[in-house]
Amino acid sequence: MKIIIIGLGNFGRSLALNLTDNGHEVFGIDHKMEKVDLLKDHIANVVCMDANNEAAYEVLPIQQADLGIVAIGENEGSSIVTTAILKKYKNLRIVSRSLSKIHDTILEAMGINDVIHPEQDAAFRLTKQISFNYALDYFRVDSKYSIAEVFSPHSFSGKSVKSLKLTQKYSVSLITVIRDGNKPLSSKGTSTKKVIGLVTGDTILQKGDILTLFGSNKSIMNFVKDKK
Repeated sequence: MKIIIIGLGNFGRSLALNLTDNGHEVFGIDHKMEKVDLLKDHIANVVCMDANNEAAYEVLPIQQADLGIVAIGENEGSSIVTTAILKKYKNLRIVSRSLSKIHDTILEAMGINDVIHPEQDAAFRLTKQISFNYALDYFRVDSKYSIAEVFSPHSFSGKSVKSLKLTQKYSVSLITVIRDGNKPLSSKGTSTKKVIGLVTGDTILQKGDILTLFGSNKSIMNFVKDKK
């Protein structure tokens, strides 16, 4: 995928490097030369230009791009103008970083469906990891629901999923189980983790399993606290 990232601060730079590592062709843009220099040897192309200057976009392969990401994090006005310019390219999917609730409202009025809040999302994940120190990872579905990876309690070992009555007792659903790979006990080295696939009521949980749960934030919190 050909991706244009505008704004190469900490977030935009990390995004550019990670997307490049995942095989995407990334074009980075920033108006500060020092930020451009940091990436010039690491991504497909990087340009120093004023993203609010519509004429400057003629040097970019924007007609061939699949995705435009506005990652500007210092100037709300500049971010809005940049997003407005990108909106003129009908072929381009746009993801825009929001810096405030007003910014959210403006982006919504502009018809931008993909809005990101990097600082809020990072804070949310850290809060969940601190609050639910029994959990391994969280993915927020929306403001009320999450998907969480948690260690299976010792009391669950050897029991079938249907006997645990997770939905009735805890209001959570078990999506899948992550389990150590089948490796002889005498073998050396680190065991590998694998997803066992679809879970049925007859699936038997084992010691060391990681449960992938879906539910409300409150339900997951109650499950984690109850099963510490």
